[in-house]
This record gives sequence, C-alpha cells and structure tokens, in this order.
Amino acid sequence: MTLLSLPIGITWVLGTVLAMLDGRRPLVGWLSVAGLGASFVSVIVLSVTVVQNGPLEMVAGGWPEGVGIQLRADVLGVTFALVSSAVIFFALVYEVMGGVRSRTFPAFVLFVNTGLMGIFLTGDIFNFYVFFEISMVAAYVLTGYRERDYQVRAAFIFAIVNLIGSVIFLVAVGGLYHLTGSLDMQIVAERITQAELAPTVSIAAAILVAFGLKLGLFPFHYWLPAVYVGSHASVVAILSGALANIGGYGLLRFGGDILPEVLALGAPVIIILGTASIIYGALQAVSRRSPAEVMAYSAIGQVGYILIALGIGGPIGFAAAVLYAVVNSLNKLLLFLAIGLRGPLVGVAFAIGAFSVAGVPPAPGFLGKLALFRTGLEMESLANSIALVTLIFLGGALSFLYSFQVYQRVYMKPDQTPPAPPMQTDPFSAGGPNKPSPLAVRGMVVVLAALVVAVGVWPEPLLVLSDGAAAVLAGGAGGAP
Repeated sequence: MTLLSLPIGITWVLGTVLAMLDGRRPLVGWLSVAGLGASFVSVIVLSVTVVQNGPLEMVAGGWPEGVGIQLRADVLGVTFALVSSAVIFFALVYEVMGGVRSRTFPAFVLFVNTGLMGIFLTGDIFNFYVFFEISMVAAYVLTGYRERDYQVRAAFIFAIVNLIGSVIFLVAVGGLYHLTGSLDMQIVAERITQAELAPTVSIAAAILVAFGLKLGLFPFHYWLPAVYVGSHASVVAILSGALANIGGYGLLRFGGDILPEVLALGAPVIIILGTASIIYGALQAVSRRSPAEVMAYSAIGQVGYILIALGIGGPIGFAAAVLYAVVNSLNKLLLFLAIGLRGPLVGVAFAIGAFSVAGVPPAPGFLGKLALFRTGLEMESLANSIALVTLIFLGGALSFLYSFQVYQRVYMKPDQTPPAPPMQTDPFSAGGPNKPSPLAVRGMVVVLAALVVAVGVWPEPLLVLSDGAAAVLAGGAGGAP
C-alpha cells in the first residue's frame, strides 16, 4: 500500500526541501527532475498494479478511516495521474535544460505534481478539494514565472478565475455533504441516488461550471487565451497538458461515476456546450496569426470533443472521453513546447503534433478521432450520428488548416512570422526569434515527438487504460470494485 502514497509523497517532501534552495542552480534543477522522475516511475508501477489486480485503497499515516487522508487508485485515476506526471516531467526537463531563471520554479513544479497526484488518487471529496488548492496555488506562482509585466498580468487573471472556480466547487462539496452525510466518493455515489432531484441538479451544475472554468470550456473560456499566451512555454505546457486535466477528470469522476443519473439528464446540454467549444475554438484559431494565440484557441476547441463523448456516455463514450483527454494532453505538451523553438527538426516535431491534433494517422490523435467516430456510429438516432460524424470531420479539417498556417508562418517562412506573442519569442531567444534554439532543448522536443508517434503506432497500453477507466465509470458507486 506504500505504493499509493509514493507519487504524492516523493514530490511533496522533495519540493519542501528544494523550496529552501536556489532553483537557478543546475544541481537543484536536476534534483527536481530526478525526484519527479521517481514519482513518475512509481505512477507507472502503480498503474500496472491497478490494471492487473484491481483498485487499491489505504488511509495515509495510519489514521482511522474517515479521519486520515484516504487514498484510492482505480484505472481512471491512474490514467490521468500517468499522463499528467509525464507532461510535468517533460516540461521540467525542458526548462532545466534551457536554464531555470527563478529560485522557486523547481519546487513549485513539484508542488503542482503533488496536488495533481493527490486529486487523481484520493477517494475523499474534501481531500480532492485540498489537493485542488495545492495545485492551484503552485500553478499561480508558476504563471508569473520570469515576472515580466505580461506574465504577472496572466498570473493575476489565472488566480482570480481559479479562485472563482474553487469557491463554486467548495459550495458543491458542501451540498454533497448536506445531502449524503459523507464525503467518501463511494458512499456519496451510493446515497445520492436517494436524494431529491432538484438539489442534486443544482450541485451538478455548480460542478460543471467549476470544472468548465478549469478546462477553458466555452463559454467559460474567456481567461484562457490571455493566460496561455502570456505564460512561459514550459509553464503553459504544464497548465494546458497537466493542470487542465483536473477539469476533464473532475467531469468524468463526478459526472460519470458519482452523479451518472444527473449526467444522463443533462447530456443534451453537455453535448451542445462541447459542440460550441469545438466550433468556436476552431474558428477563432483559424482567424489568429500569432502561433501562441492559435494554439490557445485550439485548446478551447479540443476539450469540446471530451465533453461530447462524456455527454454520450456509456462504455464507448466514456472510453472515448478518457482516450481523447490523454491524447489531447500529449498534443498540447508537444505543440506548446515546440512553438517556442526554432530549427528544422523542431519543425518536424511541430508537424507531428499538428497531425495528431487533426487526427491524421499514425499520430495518436487519430485514435481519439476514431474513438469519437465509433461513438457517433453507436448513437441510436441516425440524425445525431450523422451530425456528430460531420462535426468530427469538420473539426479535424479546421484543425489541420490552422495547424498548417502556423507551420507555414513559423517554420517554412520564419521571416514572415507575425510579431507579438511573448510566449513565442521568450524562451531561449538570445540569438533572435528566428535563430536555432539550444541543441539539447531541440533534441528533447524531437524525442517527445518520437514518443508521441510511438503511442500512435503502439496504442494497446493506452486502449487498455481507457477501456479500464470506462469500466470504472460504467460500474458506478464511486468506482467500487
């Protein structure tokens, strides 16, 4: 059972120690990489154990149940823990290779990982909220990394929006406790079915708004472009590829696992919001010229696919939602790191990420689109099936269009790259925005692109995880074994 606490404990203890040291020193940076790598390895081992043997549970610190921090790992949780830890690891390596410019950066990256691992591996809603706040506070500090004016403004926007989301979620937590008398996810899932519908729907609406803000879902997207464009490349990779998973995981856990009846009732609204996000994000991305802005609006559009799959529900819909969430995290990690760099091989890496977003094989984005396509074919209404399949093709075509525009401006005709985005020219730009970036950093992004292709070529582990996560959601009762 110690395995359950390792992903959280390693980065929590090491982050506390490194917070007292100067993170700008290479030794401190590489110590943080080593600690995060150890946490990532423990998540891999935990994932294999859970897939083979089923869910694990423990109460941290030897406290009695109901008092101590209750940890619970099922396939849904470890899937999101695995991809989020991987994203944070690559983003940290990227920054350490280029040179950390803040004494607190490595420590707060570790704290973000601690909060996320706690969220994905807890079985208690209140502890979910506590770890939620840990990750949010650490992310707020990271958003202002390098402390330039536009980055401080982005951090302020991020703090205000997430404070609103935290308050709304805390109200929902109080409502769940009032209705069920418990905050254990399994117990809440069992007792909520006996509660009246009206307060349950109100709580579900609050949860949707709270996690919709975190995802940057339309119409809660207004903060996302400013924050993503203003943040440093490694930071925006963490925000978009790891921290945003709180929204996707939260909607899946609370909607599909704890409140499945309310999810089925509100499915039309969720599908409409997902459709609006896809269309709005894609059209806005096509209309932008700054690469950073294009990718920011692309992030808004891509989460719409997750919401549509969630709204359709069932084993196939849930599996598609989990699969797309994982693939989307990998795509955003690669793209946001690549657009801050220059060099021919980086252009190839960006093209791989762009093909994945558009759903072109063998990139893993094709798997996500294929899962959604299959979900559409399984719908009972022929008209709805046609509409969803059409939306998938339209979204993919628009994704290919705006990704190709970015590639053309940045890598084919770099001298015509429009001015603006601070995030694009900020990292490693000592030689000018069109000069090749440091070799080590470019090499890391190329390796990341190769790993993304490998996921598309050998998708079996990802499919096993997504199907297992869907089985947890379809089983109900808080993921009880």
